[in-house]
Amino acid sequence: MCPTETDLRYDLHVHSCFSDGDVEPFELLQMAQLQGLSGLAITDHDTIAAYTPELFFTARQLGLTLILGAEISSLQGQKSVHVLAYAFEPNVIFLGFLAEIRQKRIERNLQILAKLQARGLAIAENELYPEVFSGSKGRPHIAKLLVQKGFVPNFQTAFDLYLKEGASCYVEASKFTTRQVIEEVHLAGGKAVLAHPHKLVGEKLVDNLLELPFDGLEGYSGRFNPGRRWLKIAEKKGWQVTGGSDFHSKNLLSNFLGSSWTDEKTLAWLIKK
Repeated sequence: MCPTETDLRYDLHVHSCFSDGDVEPFELLQMAQLQGLSGLAITDHDTIAAYTPELFFTARQLGLTLILGAEISSLQGQKSVHVLAYAFEPNVIFLGFLAEIRQKRIERNLQILAKLQARGLAIAENELYPEVFSGSKGRPHIAKLLVQKGFVPNFQTAFDLYLKEGASCYVEASKFTTRQVIEEVHLAGGKAVLAHPHKLVGEKLVDNLLELPFDGLEGYSGRFNPGRRWLKIAEKKGWQVTGGSDFHSKNLLSNFLGSSWTDEKTLAWLIKK
């Protein structure tokens, strides 16, 4: 989307240090204000740990709208699909659902650590999970530790040798189906949006996903221009088109904060109960 001076812009796909980002939530608010954004959603993986009363208070002080969000992992067949959940009620049932997903992540991560240990690449559990950490961790955090401990020269090598699908220490994720995730989001009164659909590979996968009761799709992601295909799909399905940067780090220029965004009209639909 090309902003004008009068546009209100909301980046609805932002990660913090509570999952696989490297920026504190309060700093994200400051960055959003500097970028001229009107608001944002912190969509950490399977957790809303970044959201605190103090964060909402600071957002109001800065004149920013903070939208409750999360990016939830799922499986469609054997393929990984991410669902962006917005404006849900953080009730006991939904928080328990997210906690169950995070527990599956922990079990997977410990299996990966055991495989690394067997190859002489020792990472202690408390190195990955400090006692004070309350967010969600995954393979990127393990890769970072492999680099810090001098086992590999860089992040990409960690994935290529040990962590990517098919590598020696890869462990298949245990996830809920995409339909189950959508249903849980809807039960909590939220909206379910298909994340970065341009990354999906396989016509059969796409066709199956289009049969699911999504509320929208992320047509604008980072610097990706969706072209006509995804916009036409959204129009045909009656889905809203959202936008977000998929921001993770100030060092990744391709997904800088605000590089894609959602307008005020779409945001109003998103948060409407």
